[in-house]
Amino acid sequence: MIRILVIDDVSEVRLFIRNCLEEAGYSVLEADNGNTGITAFRRNPVDMVIVDLFMPEKEGIETIIELRKGYPNLKILAISGGIPKYGPDNLLYSAKMLGADDCLNKPFTVQQLLDVIEKLLAS
Repeated sequence: MIRILVIDDVSEVRLFIRNCLEEAGYSVLEADNGNTGITAFRRNPVDMVIVDLFMPEKEGIETIIELRKGYPNLKILAISGGIPKYGPDNLLYSAKMLGADDCLNKPFTVQQLLDVIEKLLAS
């Protein structure tokens, strides 16, 4: 079974993603920030990580860089609603340049999420 780690500080977002993924047949782990996410990954490696860019303690870009250094073949999906000053597109572009395999703007649909995951896992 494909295992996916969802790292997002908003519990409602994690629950939404978890429900979508479990209904699609994936096994899901959760973490509420980059530090706990990296710890969870090291304890229980997964096939893919979905990481939000804005979180307390260790934000998404730092998390992506650290994961990419240690696990170059890990599939990483960055998600973000952005902030008004910069907008999500600039942040997600930066995430992709720093190691994310793909990116999704929040809010996204279940189908958009599943399509990106299937594409990444197939590559």
